[in-house]
Amino acid sequence: MLRIILTAGAVALMATVAQAQYRTYGSGSNSRSTYVQPHVNSNGSYTSGHYRTTPNNTQMDNYGSRGNYNPHNGSYGTRNPRY
Repeated sequence: MLRIILTAGAVALMATVAQAQYRTYGSGSNSRSTYVQPHVNSNGSYTSGHYRTTPNNTQMDNYGSRGNYNPHNGSYGTRNPRY
């Protein structure tokens, strides 16, 4: 019985450590989002419509920042925030 309890505790600890390593930068995605209309950039390239986090004073909660989740396309951010 003690072996089962210790094994379960070790598995839970490893899962927690693995999750903490992945979320090194992200602080949790900003819960507010803004839709960006499709448009043509000044260099002539086309950008399709998409959602982004509502602007604020940090990049830690942006969808693209490492460890944060984008609920609109189901992906996790991969970039290191600059500030």
